[in-house]
Amino acid sequence: MTNSQRLKGQVAIVTGASRGIGRNVALGLAREGANVVIAAKSTTQREKLPGTIFSVAKEVEAIGPRALPVKTDLREETEINDLVDQTIDTFGRVDILVNNAGALWWQPMENTPLKRFDLVMDVNVRGSFALTQACLPHMKTQKHGHILVFSPPVHLPALAGKVAYLISKFGMTMMAHGLAEELKGSGVAINALWPITAIESQATINYKIGNPKTWRKPEIVTDATLEVVTTPPEELSGRALLDEEFLRERGWTDFVKYRCDPDHEPPHMFAKDIPMRGNVTDVG
Repeated sequence: MTNSQRLKGQVAIVTGASRGIGRNVALGLAREGANVVIAAKSTTQREKLPGTIFSVAKEVEAIGPRALPVKTDLREETEINDLVDQTIDTFGRVDILVNNAGALWWQPMENTPLKRFDLVMDVNVRGSFALTQACLPHMKTQKHGHILVFSPPVHLPALAGKVAYLISKFGMTMMAHGLAEELKGSGVAINALWPITAIESQATINYKIGNPKTWRKPEIVTDATLEVVTTPPEELSGRALLDEEFLRERGWTDFVKYRCDPDHEPPHMFAKDIPMRGNVTDVG
């Protein structure tokens, strides 16, 4: 990772930032000089879910920038509005929003109670929509902003046993495509970003996803995030990006450093020739 202070003076909100990819992204933004708002539900340590909004805030401030921990449940509109209000009251602006928080439910449709479906949709789709909506007026007034949703291109191969999750994630990507059209000329960009391999995180650890030797470190997602948010908005807005492909596009060549096990090349979850952006007409 670089440490060039490319984001000095900017303010970033990162959801799900108490651990895993969200924490890593928050620290990466701080290394580039951004003040970071740590938004998550965790305020106390738990055995299987280490990290809290307060512990990550301390890590951010140890790097140098200011941090603001805000307890946030993305299912609650009042908490979303309070998150944005506290950000503006504290820093006077919001430049970057990283919609990282997510709910997982990986079961076939017949094993998916509606309450689980509703949870996944409420957190992943509705939560990202509502928080993006709340940040937009401030970004448009500034004529500058970057919004990221962590969701895949719409050309993913069919995956059984994850129907509810896929509906929610594709919904986030389509929000990025549609909102990018609405934001043309505003100075505000939105993109979808997704890893092309399994990433070491609390989800892959707790759900035992794949072989840990073939995971990548979350730093690759952080580096891709930093490349997005340090690019002029009009250059990227609307694209659904895959971490490795996007970094290669930007001239990055060393991907061995991201391996959890240096001796194992992580398999790609889908083909390398997936288009970087999918149009609505391309979908089923």
